[in-house]
Amino acid sequence: MIPILGSNLGVREMRRQKKWLAGIAVISFLAMASQAYGDTITFGLIPGDGNVSGPPGSTVGWGYSVTNPETTDWFVPILLNSDSFANGTAFLLFDFPSVAPGATISVPFDPIAGVGLYGLTWDSGAPVGFVNSGNFVLSAGWWDGDPLNGGNFLFNEPDINLPYTATVTEGGPATVPEPSALWLLLTGLVATAWLKLFRRHPMRRVPRA
Repeated sequence: MIPILGSNLGVREMRRQKKWLAGIAVISFLAMASQAYGDTITFGLIPGDGNVSGPPGSTVGWGYSVTNPETTDWFVPILLNSDSFANGTAFLLFDFPSVAPGATISVPFDPIAGVGLYGLTWDSGAPVGFVNSGNFVLSAGWWDGDPLNGGNFLFNEPDINLPYTATVTEGGPATVPEPSALWLLLTGLVATAWLKLFRRHPMRRVPRA
């Protein structure tokens, strides 16, 4: 019996096409799902325009606000990168919060408390008018539940770009007298006042009986 080669080749080709089409469908589904989530998540800087400024030697920075309007899935930041900074030292503050469905998290920049997204301390010799500009780039993913309580990873969110600028302005921090100098000044004023009072009203000795 002579095998029908053409028939076997046709079946194999159909199987290949089915696998190929199935792969395309999965990729398309993931791309559409990722795009749909990307349209709903809101992640922004505080201030909203991303512009901060301060004099040489000062510390400026950015906070962040994120809203997850999904009803079941969690938004989980993974990595935060930034473009390079000059004439200053930048430092990361972002705490990578897992954002529950329907939740909003807003964290203004506070260098004393050490919270926010990113901080920048200008060099004391930073030239007035100098500008650092670029993008913070946030990488994140979606999970079907709390990742710390049994949630499962779904897919990655397309990177989110957050434009920023930081400008060196004129002026500087107000100078405050050193505690020791301030104490000496107060001591001198008190001593002077006491001396004047003593001269006007000298103490009289009470004669002994």
